[in-house]
Amino acid sequence: MSTVPAYSISTESIAKEQARAGSDLAAFDVSNVLGLDELELPAVGPNDVRMKILAVSAEHNIDHATTADTVNIADQRGGKIYPGNSATGEVLEVGANVTKFAPGDIVITHCNGAPDEYGYPTRIWAYDAEDSIGWYAKEAVVGDWQLIKAPLACGLNLWEIAALPLRAPTAYHLWRRGIGIYRLKVPTERKARVNVLGFGGGVSELFLMLAKAEGHRAFFCSGSPERRAALEKHGIQGIDQVAFNRFASRDDVRAFSKECRKRTDGEMMHIVCDMLRGPVFPAGLACTARQAVNLSAGWQLSQKVEYNSTLMSVKQVTIDHVHYETPEGCGAATELYGSVFKPTLHKEIYGWVDLPRAHQEMHLNTQTGIPIVRIADEMPEAVKDLIP
Repeated sequence: MSTVPAYSISTESIAKEQARAGSDLAAFDVSNVLGLDELELPAVGPNDVRMKILAVSAEHNIDHATTADTVNIADQRGGKIYPGNSATGEVLEVGANVTKFAPGDIVITHCNGAPDEYGYPTRIWAYDAEDSIGWYAKEAVVGDWQLIKAPLACGLNLWEIAALPLRAPTAYHLWRRGIGIYRLKVPTERKARVNVLGFGGGVSELFLMLAKAEGHRAFFCSGSPERRAALEKHGIQGIDQVAFNRFASRDDVRAFSKECRKRTDGEMMHIVCDMLRGPVFPAGLACTARQAVNLSAGWQLSQKVEYNSTLMSVKQVTIDHVHYETPEGCGAATELYGSVFKPTLHKEIYGWVDLPRAHQEMHLNTQTGIPIVRIADEMPEAVKDLIP
């Protein structure tokens, strides 16, 4: 066994920051909760891989873990978790039964934990999956089933590849469910080109890239001018969320609905990707067309959802909750790196010591794209040409 530096989230650090910030989540400083720790790696078992972590992306589930805004997952996991469920790494050692990987391979992770009988996760790795250890560490030991070879020749740089291991499968699963449900109701011969709307962040961006790649009209509603501009380069129309006061009132929602009607020539949105909660939920439902599908694209902001079921029934709107993709689906999503998925990155690539700050800036919603943290000081030759 060996010990490596790793970041952790503990019940003590959460309680201390809650006492300082009070009940105001806006005053909560995530960087006070994500603490540098030491992690004892287990021995490499016959089906395991030991890898050096090269880069990770910051994920919103860390925000929920640090703030304990819905559940205190650190407490449920025994008082401490080692987070990080999206990483790019170099294989250092493989177990006796591992044939898919060899030392020197560059790999990406997925975060599927405790798959059900259909391959879909009931838990998420490094969050609520029992005994799972995340990848905000210098090294990690993980089962080979959790890894996929990184598509180094896809045309993306290393940071762009590191942005996608969690987000791309989520977007891929959302899109295939959304278009699949819609086609159960409305076949292609009745409506070939549909209007697709996404709110906010990296998953929605990738979701819209899939829709656009298949010939549909895509709309991105975000308060970030940088992210809207990046999506517009791909032919995806931007809608300024701030112009509608982030849907603070019914009048704001009505104004947004009117804007969507104008932009779609009266058709409205056939597929909407939001979070089924929070301020965008009423706006997403207000702009749905008949037979539309509204899908969740995020983790919990609350555990309760309210909507006018009579109105949605009359419009034949399907509201669908999504968790995460199967391991096979994660592999399929990886095939689209560079050809379909071209992520928007935050302008700063954070360093190892900056990881807590990266999450605090995500908490404050000040980043201009997907945040990437460089973990390794020395990079392997296989990726040096991919570092901009």
